[in-house]
Amino acid sequence: MLDCQIVSFLQLCQIHIMTYLAPRIVADQAVCGGRPVIKGTRMRVSDVLDLLAAGETRQAILEDYPYLEDADITAVLKYAAASVAL
Repeated sequence: MLDCQIVSFLQLCQIHIMTYLAPRIVADQAVCGGRPVIKGTRMRVSDVLDLLAAGETRQAILEDYPYLEDADITAVLKYAAASVAL
């Protein structure tokens, strides 16, 4: 019973996170298997985090992916920070 309550709480937290970051970060089962992406793209949150972890700068990411905006990268970082806080 407690496990179900914890899962429900975590799902509620994720919905809150997604609402807070909307409209930049979305999750749709039809896009990338429901993993969080930057709205209007197939760029997963995890892809941007991987690039940053590999040492890419914001500027380099924006140059390589011109359809992204600086605010998208900020939303990815806020999403990741909120997810870890769960």
